[in-house]
Amino acid sequence: MTERQVSAPSRKRSVLTGIAVLVALAILVSLGTWQVERLRWKEKLLADIAERRQAPPASLADIEALAATGEDIDYRHATVSGEYVNSKERHFFATWHGRTGFYVYTPLQLADRRYLFVNRGFVPYENKEPAMRMQGQLTDQQTVTGLARAKLPGKPSWVVPDNDVAKNIFYWKDLDVMASSVELDKAQVVPFFVDADDTPNPKGLPIGGVTDVDLPNNHLQYAFTWYGLAATLVVIVVVARFRKRGPAQ
Repeated sequence: MTERQVSAPSRKRSVLTGIAVLVALAILVSLGTWQVERLRWKEKLLADIAERRQAPPASLADIEALAATGEDIDYRHATVSGEYVNSKERHFFATWHGRTGFYVYTPLQLADRRYLFVNRGFVPYENKEPAMRMQGQLTDQQTVTGLARAKLPGKPSWVVPDNDVAKNIFYWKDLDVMASSVELDKAQVVPFFVDADDTPNPKGLPIGGVTDVDLPNNHLQYAFTWYGLAATLVVIVVVARFRKRGPAQ
């Protein structure tokens, strides 16, 4: 067998290996760069959320005006007034400080006869039924201060269970179904929620101020991982090339 016959397949393998390495390197660097971009986006989002939460409470009309222009209303500090319709409260399955229970969503009837679902806070599993916490069922005119929360566009994930409307147990916040299940027309309901702050309720239930704003921000770690893999790949290729050449003659 001639040297030409041996070297041709070898050169072909080298070319294919080189192409594969370049493609892998490009993918790893792209993933690292994407994570850097996500990091910048997340840092801006967290800064925006902090600014919204610290701003003076906006009125319901102001929040609605922002929503109408396409502005993000999530976590905006808000204040609303109305009367709770306690007979129509809905229960969202939740854990809070290691305890299993429910967030109580109660329609607040506004002066214009519309309804706003307010997350009044957490009650332990054994206090799900209103009869177990009657002193916390506020009546008459109430003023609620808290954070506006946007309506979800759909079920967050296929792993989330379906809502059990018959048992009044919601696993995701389907505002339209929450409203229709208590015979409220969609046109009567404000198209977002408000999470009440931690102002104490009688006998402590529901426990307000349960909004989770601790959004994970691991993008820098992911970026280092992808860039590190890219650097490792380069080192491996360089070492392999030197070993292939062998000691200098």
